[in-house]
Amino acid sequence: MSLLSLNQVRSQPIASAAVVICAVGIAAILGAYFFQYVLKLPPCPLCLEQRYPYYVTIPLAAMILLGHTVGSSRRVMLLALLAIVAAMLWNAGLGAYHSGVEWGWWAGPEGCSGAQSSFGSAEDMLKRIQGQRSVRCDEAAWRFLGLSLAGYNALISLGLAAVALWALVTSWPAARAAE
Repeated sequence: MSLLSLNQVRSQPIASAAVVICAVGIAAILGAYFFQYVLKLPPCPLCLEQRYPYYVTIPLAAMILLGHTVGSSRRVMLLALLAIVAAMLWNAGLGAYHSGVEWGWWAGPEGCSGAQSSFGSAEDMLKRIQGQRSVRCDEAAWRFLGLSLAGYNALISLGLAAVALWALVTSWPAARAAE
């Protein structure tokens, strides 16, 4: 990275963070779609739930970038960054929870990882099988270096929260001075 671009990042932390959040968020969602549609690894319910914060933060970061270019209020952009921090911290926690479920450290949601109770009659068993999702939350579909996709999502989300928090903390004094 050249010195000029590093100076630009330091002088415009809100815009820089918005670009990073958009780019990394889009890459994370495209990666999830790659695993789902190209590698044919269907997501479990917890995997799908971990996508929602990206569906919120990517457009929000794009709106921050747009707001930065048209001269929107710094306070509004800082509030949007705070929302991104909250969403990504939530997602990091959800990814860590899902990883723990996959490792068997704690129980997951009963709908996708709970123990099966007695099946009853054959007709009841058939109804339960037809109503069950085949993708379980407590089985990692893929691992690399010991981490599942949920673990990588936790790390990515934590990183994006840190980027947004950096921009928020760096820009806060300038927003207060503009009062």
